[in-house]
Amino acid sequence: MDVQKFVENLNADFYCGVPDSLLKALCNYLYEVYGKDSAKHIVAANEGNCVALAAGYHMATGKIPVVYLQNSGEGNIINPVASLLNDKVYAIPMIFVIGWRGEPGVHDEPQHKFQGEITLKLLEDLDIAYLVIDKSTDVAEIRENLDKWKDNLAKGKQVAFVVKKGALEYNEKVKYENPYKMTREQVIKHITEVTAEDIIISTTGKASRELFEIREAEKQSHKYDFLTVGSMGHSSSIALGIALNKPASKIWCIDGDGAMLMHMGSMAVIGAHCPKNLVHIVINNGSHETVGGMPTVANKIDIPAIALACGYKYTVKVDNFDDLDKQLKFLKQNNCLSLLEVKCSLGARADLGRPTTTALQNKTNFMNYLSEKK
Repeated sequence: MDVQKFVENLNADFYCGVPDSLLKALCNYLYEVYGKDSAKHIVAANEGNCVALAAGYHMATGKIPVVYLQNSGEGNIINPVASLLNDKVYAIPMIFVIGWRGEPGVHDEPQHKFQGEITLKLLEDLDIAYLVIDKSTDVAEIRENLDKWKDNLAKGKQVAFVVKKGALEYNEKVKYENPYKMTREQVIKHITEVTAEDIIISTTGKASRELFEIREAEKQSHKYDFLTVGSMGHSSSIALGIALNKPASKIWCIDGDGAMLMHMGSMAVIGAHCPKNLVHIVINNGSHETVGGMPTVANKIDIPAIALACGYKYTVKVDNFDDLDKQLKFLKQNNCLSLLEVKCSLGARADLGRPTTTALQNKTNFMNYLSEKK
């Protein structure tokens, strides 16, 4: 289905979401129509943030907002849907558009498998009526369900379109870019050259895929690395849990700007505990690049200053290899909680592969290595 026709039939003038690769057509269309700085379209920090924003919009206007998300974000919306939107509480109507990763019977990455199995069940448990959209769904079916859902929405209930891969199409090319030159993969390679046998926790998405391929290319062991293939935004908390329990080992967390924003409160917890052996690296391309490239707000905030205010002892920003290498060597020897923000370009190799080991194998090898450390 052409995404413009889909959007026209939703008849909404406020959209808020966290990008998803299965919703790339929708994301690109909204970006093209509204741009990146608009009160009508907001790319939020996490899916719960989206629900609250949309609730505020509804109360200010009386209109029905649209929130889009990957099904992995259903966990982040459960609390505000159940305790804020539900018709037994404030009765706030909302339309969700949800990308169905891990759809049963369709090959996908391991982090999506179980989430895919429970996607529809979660909506049923939340009393959200839904329609699954695939390539055969037409506009008439969209209209029919929206008409059927009018009473639901009038009563302050929520409804959802669950979107299968390839169901929405948008043929216009949308280019996302920034002025920085270093690629993320180059940055990660420079990090591994300094970290040697130190422990690395890497964030979900292409960063972990690139780390895995760098180890393969350099014939290095994967045992040093925990690849956080799911649970976006939680790598730094995993790193904190390890750092506090392996105080004699250097712990490096390779994070992304979108992931860091998603659960930024973790930085306050990290700062409060202030492990001297933790280095938090935020590779910032100002984009949700793994799922299409839509911008984050990370280039509008001062990440090192935020970290410093949270209790990190040393924070710095770099945007070139000379400064990157200088800071990495310093941080290798430095003995205090540190944050390094690295400004990098958008994009990845077209032939970038995926880990050839399973998530369970990664965890087992990593834990075996941790058992040797102090």
